[in-house]
Amino acid sequence: MLQVSTDLFPILIILFCSSLIRSTFGFGDALIAMPLLAFFLELRVATPLVALIAFTLGILILLGNFRHIEIRCAWRLILSSAFGIPIGLLLLKGSFENLLKIVLAILIMAFALYQLFQPRLPRIRERNAFWFGFIAGILGGAYNTNGPPVIVYGTLRRWTPHSFRATLQGYFVTTSLFILMGHALGGLWTAEVLQIYLLAIPILLLALFGGRHIHQRIPAAKFNRYIYGLLICIGLALLIQSIVRLLG
Repeated sequence: MLQVSTDLFPILIILFCSSLIRSTFGFGDALIAMPLLAFFLELRVATPLVALIAFTLGILILLGNFRHIEIRCAWRLILSSAFGIPIGLLLLKGSFENLLKIVLAILIMAFALYQLFQPRLPRIRERNAFWFGFIAGILGGAYNTNGPPVIVYGTLRRWTPHSFRATLQGYFVTTSLFILMGHALGGLWTAEVLQIYLLAIPILLLALFGGRHIHQRIPAAKFNRYIYGLLICIGLALLIQSIVRLLG
């Protein structure tokens, strides 16, 4: 059982901070929350907990932003991810998780650094969504890291901040259904997971309000620069986490 007196407070703080970032930018919660929650919870508890939190937050964000979703891009990303997820599940049985995550982290940081300090890459076409979605599906099925390819696609499509945030939620909510069903069928929705989830709902609503407030005050011209900065931080955290696990 959860040691409420010692563990609950830092767990809720982590969930609040990660949810605040998700509510502000539209992504980043799982990549931030998972390595930190690992200090207080077993992965079999942290993984379904973060999935439930992410799905709930995505629904709440969508309620006020669904009109901004880039429908033509979103369905392509979702469909192609559905084909990539089974391949990712097969990779999950292999022993290359940390090495692949290191490569992913380096690619994320390299892309963000290039975008920050070099001329912008050309705008890509909508049909390229299939390739980005397929790669995202593989990464999501294997390592629950389907966000970065979709984020890169959105930046190369020059989505507005509102479209960026809303379209990501449409994508994540839809693909998360498969993950949630897998967790439920696998018996991962334990009493401990549901207990923490219910206790975190007020924190979730507070993060949603705060993130929406911050998002509305970020100048559109600077939004992408904040995205690239956040990608560098996430890539660095993922790199450090993967190297530590590989050496350990």
